[in-house]
Amino acid sequence: MINLPLNIDYTGKVVVITGAGGLICGAMARAFAQSGAKVAALDLNEATVKALADELTSEGFICKGYSANVLDKDALESVHQMVLNDLGTCDILVNGAGGNNPRATTDNEYQHEAKEGGKSFFDLSPEGVDFVFKLNFQGTLLPTQVFAKDMVDKKNGCILNISSMNAYTPLTKIPAYSAAKAGISNFTQWLATHFAGTGIRCNAIAPGFLVSAQNRSLLFNEDGTPTPRSAKILKGTPMDRYVDASELLGATLFLCDDRSASAITGVVLPIDCGFASYSGV
Repeated sequence: MINLPLNIDYTGKVVVITGAGGLICGAMARAFAQSGAKVAALDLNEATVKALADELTSEGFICKGYSANVLDKDALESVHQMVLNDLGTCDILVNGAGGNNPRATTDNEYQHEAKEGGKSFFDLSPEGVDFVFKLNFQGTLLPTQVFAKDMVDKKNGCILNISSMNAYTPLTKIPAYSAAKAGISNFTQWLATHFAGTGIRCNAIAPGFLVSAQNRSLLFNEDGTPTPRSAKILKGTPMDRYVDASELLGATLFLCDDRSASAITGVVLPIDCGFASYSGV
């Protein structure tokens, strides 16, 4: 059980969450389930979402785990049919699948610091950059094409995308991921406009820096002290700390609620401990 930041009743709502095997979206799946929703947890790692579903079911909540590749539309259509059979039509879609790839990341922050043998901007893999763009952008577009059909038919629904603070100001070393997330913010506004007449709202959250299994070694040394990059992040964050995944849940539950946020669409909400507001001076 987690302490929910908002008491919103999602009883009867079917919530589809991609990337539910990860830290952020796994917490979202639990929050929606505890709020009464029927949750479809999708992830490429089937074992992870099956374990999540089993755990939530054992606690008396409704959750089903599904293996899903967000870059395979045919596979998503098959999962859609399973969700229809198991839980019903989709009311809320959370597009949480995404991420970066080492092949699209430079070793140096600035070109003048590039070292022989290191991976500079000129060594970025086209295949790696393409993968990052596909995973983040098409990994949001394709599930929306599949599951938003249910919402159009009902003339009601909500889509929540996961952008990033990189979308506002790109971070060094990760040009593809920063640009891809900027695309997600833009796509969120496009979807909000496109679907406005159908009763569907579309918003996004833009998380700031979180500590996860994927980036812990980049942020902290083995002895627990911050790396130089981590020190720079915290120096540029007015609250002088990282965002916790649980701190994304209030905005998520709020933005997806038709009563609380009925007039809110096309918004990308930063949740970043003040990172975007600080100029460095």
